[in-house]
Amino acid sequence: MPKPWRFAPHDTAVVRDISRELRLPPLVAQVLAARGYGNGASAAAFLQSRLMDLHEPDLLPNLPAAADRVVAAIRDNRRITIYGDYDVDGVAATSLLWHCLRLAGGNVDYYIPHRLEEGYGLNCDAIRQLHEEDPRRLVVTVDCGIGSVREAALARELGLELIITDHHELSHELPDALCVHPRLPKSAYPFGQLCGAGVAFKLAWGICQRLGDGKKASPRMRDFLLGAVGLTAIATVADCVPLVDENRVLVKFGLSSLVERSTPGLKALMKISGLGDKPQLTADDIGFTLGPRINAAGRLGQARLAVELLTTDNAERAIALAKYLDELNGNRQTVERRILKQAKELISEHPMWKDAPALVLAHPDWHAGVIGIVASRVAEHFQKPAILISQTRQDDVGQGSGRTFARFDLHAGLSACAHHLKSFGGHQAAAGLKIEAGQVDAFREEFCEHVRSVHELVASDLELSIDAEVRFADLTRQAVTMLDKLGPFGRENPRPLFATSRCELAEPPRKVGEGERHLSLKLKHYGTVMKSICFGAADWAEEITAVGGPISVCFAPMINHFNGYESVDLRLVDWRAEAIP
Repeated sequence: MPKPWRFAPHDTAVVRDISRELRLPPLVAQVLAARGYGNGASAAAFLQSRLMDLHEPDLLPNLPAAADRVVAAIRDNRRITIYGDYDVDGVAATSLLWHCLRLAGGNVDYYIPHRLEEGYGLNCDAIRQLHEEDPRRLVVTVDCGIGSVREAALARELGLELIITDHHELSHELPDALCVHPRLPKSAYPFGQLCGAGVAFKLAWGICQRLGDGKKASPRMRDFLLGAVGLTAIATVADCVPLVDENRVLVKFGLSSLVERSTPGLKALMKISGLGDKPQLTADDIGFTLGPRINAAGRLGQARLAVELLTTDNAERAIALAKYLDELNGNRQTVERRILKQAKELISEHPMWKDAPALVLAHPDWHAGVIGIVASRVAEHFQKPAILISQTRQDDVGQGSGRTFARFDLHAGLSACAHHLKSFGGHQAAAGLKIEAGQVDAFREEFCEHVRSVHELVASDLELSIDAEVRFADLTRQAVTMLDKLGPFGRENPRPLFATSRCELAEPPRKVGEGERHLSLKLKHYGTVMKSICFGAADWAEEITAVGGPISVCFAPMINHFNGYESVDLRLVDWRAEAIP
């Protein structure tokens, strides 16, 4: 189904007032008006977000009791184990809380389950092991645990003190433990969309307050918190939570913190990935550069190395770990391309699946740590929810990872088919599961039937929301630089999209990049020539060449930094053969 273009309505008077009052280019004012800011005051509040806009940590349900228990454990010299997840969010949350407790003088270590051998979240074997090693220890989960009813019951039975901090979807039954979660029943917390590291940051903040005068942290711990915002920003972007409210504040200031206050490990990772000399980072730098390298360690079963990178103060060790994570990311990309190719082949071999409302694919050779990324690409390519299952030959229990499409509630869909699954968990948009080999076909049939009964793909699901139609001449370096002030960009605060009609080809389209997978265009609009790139869309080259005549393009303008020079380039999103009416 082609993507409809929906243009945001504009009130010329509102655009003029915002532009004049805030001294902004009309292009920027137009975007602010398109996104619902009806006057200069509301637009200014959005642009001038401050750290003091963060909500007090004690507003989080059960956080005061959790912070008190952690501080008591520090003072009693009890061992505190941070139990984290193996993705970017969990790794960042683990590292953040570890730094906090170490600075506070705590006896702290961490436990990250092996993705392939233990799976996601708390598990009973780990609970028993931690208890046997030290029955007095306090276990604090980050980014996991809210669905671990059985595991929490075992901890209670053994006498192992457990605090759960998490942000994932709530089940009908909560664990029998002290739970810190922004969306607990009867929660009055003002913002429910923190990521796991966001919740961990709030716990660390609450701990620092208690170690200070009760309201303010000591200068040393305050300095730690200002640095910890950087780790929180990495997790917030990588976990794709909405970049509004607190999340926008955390990422906005976290990006600056990463440049000014990074640990040796983060400095080494930024250098090895080509970001070391950038004066200011963007959310894209996290999403496309830092995040994937941290994530690669967990996806390939070595998440502890990522935590070590983010916690080490040894510069040489940091460089070695950063290089290794960079290599792991390259390996991950190779595996990802192979799985995507096999997934498309499976669908070609089963033509009836193309017409199904969802895809459930299983293969014995797929790497369980990488299938989530591929599920996202499959869902986007085929425009339907997709679940990929790694069904290993050695084990009749497969691990699956799913991604949604067009607002479908994936977590609710798995709940409806839970009798086919050994376990599952996650969000509306992304989820994981375990399933026996003999249940895959039945699960596929019932899951597809559930999607068919509750969800229908309509044109509005695919809409590209365009902020304004512009001329290329409007896209000055000053205007596009000012557009970046609307960031950080991400979910629910996307990078501004524009459209331009009657564009001519200044040069024939070119296929570029490794494997010639990307499209490069030079477009001319009434004498102004702009360069554009579209990643993964090399197949458009022949189509655009065949059209030949004027085309309309939808794009996001970007500032390209190269050899000390700045220019405006376009990131092409879509195109049409006909001019926009």
